[in-house]
Amino acid sequence: MSNVLLIEDDTTIRTSLTRGLRDRGHAVSSASAALDGLRLAVEERPDLIVLDLGLPDLDGLDLLRMLRAVSRIPVIVATARDGDAEMVRLLDAGADDYVVKPFSAAQLDARIRAVLRRTGESRTDSSVTVGGLRVDPRTREASLDGAPLDLSPKEFDLLHYLAARPGEVITKRELLTHVWQIPYGGADKTVDVHLSWLRRKLGETSSEPRYLQTVRGVGVRLAAPV
Repeated sequence: MSNVLLIEDDTTIRTSLTRGLRDRGHAVSSASAALDGLRLAVEERPDLIVLDLGLPDLDGLDLLRMLRAVSRIPVIVATARDGDAEMVRLLDAGADDYVVKPFSAAQLDARIRAVLRRTGESRTDSSVTVGGLRVDPRTREASLDGAPLDLSPKEFDLLHYLAARPGEVITKRELLTHVWQIPYGGADKTVDVHLSWLRRKLGETSSEPRYLQTVRGVGVRLAAPV
């Protein structure tokens, strides 16, 4: 089951797609405006976003650019604009795919599964390099500046999840959901303790970070040292 955020201002379309996607096994949350959708994207960290372009408070293309500034969550754009130039513009702005209105929930479901399969394979199977840090999920080995890191299984899972999303601010709720498989909340202290252990093995502290940077009140991000 995937968690899908639907950003669509038309009540009829939003209700129909929500029902259709839920019938096909997706968990769906929704927003009727761009800024509400951006807030939910940051707070909930869905697996995929379906984004309508004709929103009342902000053009969907502008919202797409805002999303890409803070996140790599896959985005499928739903649009009534079907010209080639428009599609190129959307893909260049960071869309992973698009569907042209009108479309069915079955068609959208197929697109969602294809995008998640493609992005999931690229994130899960490939080794990740961020600065001097290298993480290989196939061998479950990690190294820093060529020296191997001695990580527990959960420390490795945490490091890989963050390293696969370099520069993204990841909330503790998202880490609990995807690393600890606790989807409806849990003890933030668990995340804090593991981040502390991970920092120590990376040779840094919260007061003097190199790779793991705390964003107060939001979460943490992993990025190469400046």
